[in-house]
Amino acid sequence: MIKEFENAAACWREILSDVSKDTGLLSVIEKFARESAAPAKIVFGTSGWRGEIGTDYTFNNVRIVTSAIIEMFRGSDPSVMNAMGAAGFEDIKKRGIIVGHDNRFLGRDFAMEVIGLLQKEGIKTWYAGEAITPEFSAGIEMLNAACSINLTPSHNPANYGGFKFNPSDGGPAGAEITARIEDIANRMMTVRPVLQPVQPAEIEKVDLTQLYINYITGRGTVDLKRVRDFVDNEDCVICIDNVHGATRGRIRKIIGESPKIKYLRTEDDYLFGGVAPEPSDSNMKGLKEILKGSNARFRLGVIMDPDGDRIRHADEKRIIPMNYFGAMALHFLHVHKGFRGVAAKSVGTSNLVNAVAEKLGIPVRETSVGFKNFRPYMISGAREKAIVCFEESDGISGYNHTLEKDALFGVLLAVEMMAVTGKNLSDYLKDIMDEFGYYYPDRSGIDVDRSLAGEPLLKKLSVIRNKCKAGTAVNIDGDLKTVKEVITVDGTKLVFDDGSWLMIRPSGTEPKVRFYIEARTEEGKKAVFAAAERMTREALFE
Repeated sequence: MIKEFENAAACWREILSDVSKDTGLLSVIEKFARESAAPAKIVFGTSGWRGEIGTDYTFNNVRIVTSAIIEMFRGSDPSVMNAMGAAGFEDIKKRGIIVGHDNRFLGRDFAMEVIGLLQKEGIKTWYAGEAITPEFSAGIEMLNAACSINLTPSHNPANYGGFKFNPSDGGPAGAEITARIEDIANRMMTVRPVLQPVQPAEIEKVDLTQLYINYITGRGTVDLKRVRDFVDNEDCVICIDNVHGATRGRIRKIIGESPKIKYLRTEDDYLFGGVAPEPSDSNMKGLKEILKGSNARFRLGVIMDPDGDRIRHADEKRIIPMNYFGAMALHFLHVHKGFRGVAAKSVGTSNLVNAVAEKLGIPVRETSVGFKNFRPYMISGAREKAIVCFEESDGISGYNHTLEKDALFGVLLAVEMMAVTGKNLSDYLKDIMDEFGYYYPDRSGIDVDRSLAGEPLLKKLSVIRNKCKAGTAVNIDGDLKTVKEVITVDGTKLVFDDGSWLMIRPSGTEPKVRFYIEARTEEGKKAVFAAAERMTREALFE
């Protein structure tokens, strides 16, 4: 007999407490998801709306969000249509919408709800099935679609569902679009409507992986032939950890079948083996064992999140986070492939890329957190075209490539790096650091009183930028460092004369202050963290 639960949240707690024995309780989650009419607060963060399946991410609430999007289309507001890249509702209906999902629980069922509602309004739809975020981005451009709806919460735990919306340029939707969806959806929520499901009239399937292959072949940022030749002809092993996500099968289809490529965690598992399905160092144990056990000359390992927009690299010597790989990508694309433009990075990212860029004469553009902030440097016809754009949270794209972060691009670029340089990634990174300097990034933070969350915290911390202007001396464990530059695009970032830096960034929703730092030695990180915390506490108690 299946145990009864008061709500989906209680059921999820039991499931996640022991995923080896409680898979059967997913039927209870499905019942909550289908029957609940409880409203939810719809917020599109840096990459879509996310919620717990059966609690706030329910079939009815997915219908409401879809209906809000349709109402937004019908309104044909000029600012929205401009951001959409569409002429109006009739244009959207004709060009169509790609709908798909990652391989989480109930993904196809949620997608059918979306497709049914869109088709009822006369909107052309394509069903992508199980697909990943960069494939949607490439597919939009290849089909000249109006937009895509990708039902994924990215790297969130197994109890989450998500809803990503991308306009016609393939990038993450900007605030002009998401704010309108939020407004309409939350207004609908206040009257607590129960919307009836609509069955799709027909399902037109689309192969987004093949469209992605056509896209990257045409763009030429990555040399697919060189990648395939390297795998075929060199003494190499490539280990790809899919963490039970929708990235499974993609690299096999792009590169081809090869015994030199090992795939981990490709099986269906709605609970991801009980781990957070993210490209973290702690999730790379199996991958590292394979690399260390191999005698191949070239060894590469990657781990990708379920919707394929985050990646972390490794070889047998070390893990290479995006803070370093992004700088390597800039160096490779500029020096070895001849691309010209700017380096775009989120403000909390390592300054190794700054050092590389400065010596090579490449301008650097630092943005707020969120990949959508790279759009001005990635769109077709951009005045300043990004050679690479990346953020420390494992997202990357490159010259003339998708406006979405792309883990597949990260895999292919890493293989091409080895093919061209004749070096494993850690050796290539060492060469770069020997030439441009050594940098050691990290992050931490502190909790603050709940009453400070939001605007009060922003106001208190703003005094730091007023006190620490360029030329100010800051005590870092007895060593006076001079502030060379103050960057305020997202919090306050103080860059010191030796290239080390600290950034103090208040959370916009939680009572927390986040610290991003970088020292010039591994041992120096502790002192920079201490200085960031000291400055924060002084600002809070002034």
